[in-house]
Amino acid sequence: MNAPTSAASLVKVRQLQKTYRRGSERIEVLQGVDLEIAQGEFLALMGPSGSGKTTLLNLLGGLDQPTGGSIDIGGERIDQLSSGALARWRASHIGFVFQLYNLLPVLTAQRNVELPLLLTRLSAAERRKRASIALSVVGLGDRARHYPRQLSGGQEQRVGIARAIVTDPTLLLCDEPTGDLDRKAGDEILELLKALNRDHGKTIVMVTHDPHAAACASRLVHLEKGQLVTEVTA
Repeated sequence: MNAPTSAASLVKVRQLQKTYRRGSERIEVLQGVDLEIAQGEFLALMGPSGSGKTTLLNLLGGLDQPTGGSIDIGGERIDQLSSGALARWRASHIGFVFQLYNLLPVLTAQRNVELPLLLTRLSAAERRKRASIALSVVGLGDRARHYPRQLSGGQEQRVGIARAIVTDPTLLLCDEPTGDLDRKAGDEILELLKALNRDHGKTIVMVTHDPHAAACASRLVHLEKGQLVTEVTA
């Protein structure tokens, strides 16, 4: 299943396999997945629980390594990188947005957004500047000094998205980003993701159970039992 050919492919996945062992049991989570994602695309990934959606997302983000097959992102074969090289690549190229925002409660929004930049050589002043810009992009420039407990769920997720984009990542990976929000807050997050894709050219892969959320993407693929089975282009 290939992406439309009108744009260059950023992600090329070939015959991707992931197998786990639980005692003597062998669990095949992904079974020969082929997928291309174009630069600047917004892809939604759906499927029943246990179909391998989050596993695929983690492999694309370099959080895990495949049992077989290849993953090429921006010309880099990340399946061939050592664990140290993979960690460095991930810090430079991947932004993660989680269902549960994973903000540190003892840090302000500004400090939470700055966290990924601590892995860089940027000065403290430059880190503050970039975090401020990221918060402004997500509409929270006036909440920089607020702590998570002082924010709504939707605002916390916006801080999570600001943290994900502060490094200007190649790929933005979202795992059920609206799953813990009510419909109004969820719709606001979806509109933000669409704006990041449309206005800032971010390539986004979003795992979701919600057809309403999936409809915001430019392409939808379905995983079942570790294989891609259907694909719809908006």
